[in-house]
Amino acid sequence: MTVETIKLRGHHLLCLLGYRGKGYSEGFCANMTGIYETLRLRPETRIEVMEGPDSICEAFPSDQPSHCHNDSVYEKDAEVVARLGLEVGAADSWLGICERVSSHVKPEDIGKICWNCRWEPYGMCREGVAHIHVDRQLRPLP
Repeated sequence: MTVETIKLRGHHLLCLLGYRGKGYSEGFCANMTGIYETLRLRPETRIEVMEGPDSICEAFPSDQPSHCHNDSVYEKDAEVVARLGLEVGAADSWLGICERVSSHVKPEDIGKICWNCRWEPYGMCREGVAHIHVDRQLRPLP
C-alpha cells in the first residue's frame, strides 16, 4: 500500500487544525476540504514540509490578491517549522505533525504567530490547536 504525500508549507500545518469549511472561494474550499478529509481519515498520510506555495496554495483564487509569496507568510512558515522542530524538506506523518503541535504549540500561541492573518480573529485555529491537545485527530467538518 502506497502512502500519499501532501506538500505543506509551515503555517498551513496550523491552518488545517482550525479549518472549518470556510475559505477564499468555492474552489479553494473544495481543495482544502479534500486535503483536510484525507488527513482526518488517513492520519498516516505523509507530509512533506516545503518552502513557498504548496498543495493548499494551488487552489488560491486567481481573481484575488494572493499572499502566497508575501515575506510575512514566509516568516510565519519559518517560525512554525522551527517551533515544531522541523525543517524544509522534512517529512512526517500527519499524526506525527499533530503530536509535534501538541508538544510545542499552545492555543494562545496562535495570536502571536498568526497576528497578521485575516482568519486569526475568528479563533478557529486556537480552537483547533486546543482540540489537538485533547485528541490527536482532526474534527469532522460541520
